[in-house]
Amino acid sequence: MTDTPEKALKKTDLMTEAERDAYHAEKMKKKKAARDKILSTKTAEKGLLVVHTGKGKGKSTAAFGMVFRALGNGMRVGVVQFVKGVWNTGERTVLDKFPEQVTINAMGEGFTWDVADRQRDLAAAAKAWEQAKALISDPSYDMVLLDELNICLRYDYLPIAEVVEVLRNKPADKHVIVTGRNAKDELIEIADLVTEMTEIKHHFRAGVKAQKGIEF
Repeated sequence: MTDTPEKALKKTDLMTEAERDAYHAEKMKKKKAARDKILSTKTAEKGLLVVHTGKGKGKSTAAFGMVFRALGNGMRVGVVQFVKGVWNTGERTVLDKFPEQVTINAMGEGFTWDVADRQRDLAAAAKAWEQAKALISDPSYDMVLLDELNICLRYDYLPIAEVVEVLRNKPADKHVIVTGRNAKDELIEIADLVTEMTEIKHHFRAGVKAQKGIEF
């Protein structure tokens, strides 16, 4: 049996407290200079196509966080919910308090496994997509959230070619956010920002139901 090797000493381990403070200040100064140099090259400004996808929780939560941030900056936002139309959610209650800044359209008929009626799903998706196109083309809106659009695309309720064409040709200064699992490759390809939520642990698996303030 061999002895465990001693932990290697870091540079700061042999310094006095004053030397550590000076070393930290110099390190942060260099880091700031490097970051400022990088930021100085980021001069473009444009409306972004943002996609939140993946099996993990938080796709719509993150998107609504961006909506609230936009409202705080005086922007006008349009929201179309393709699936969660039958849920009374906390975010919808809050957004209803800002009628001059936000328009929220809950167009869905509920989750597909609850409805079990494909024709009804198709009709609801088509209606929601028409509303989405109207908001995207309306110059008075700065941001449009298409919540759970990916679900409709996954089940082929909407033609992916048309959706990609509309989003690719959206107004140059407008932000559009798309959420939902299993984002199509065609959508990912044209997006400016794509985030995949990865599930590591979920309370549902431990028998805990959807919680107010967490899921809705």
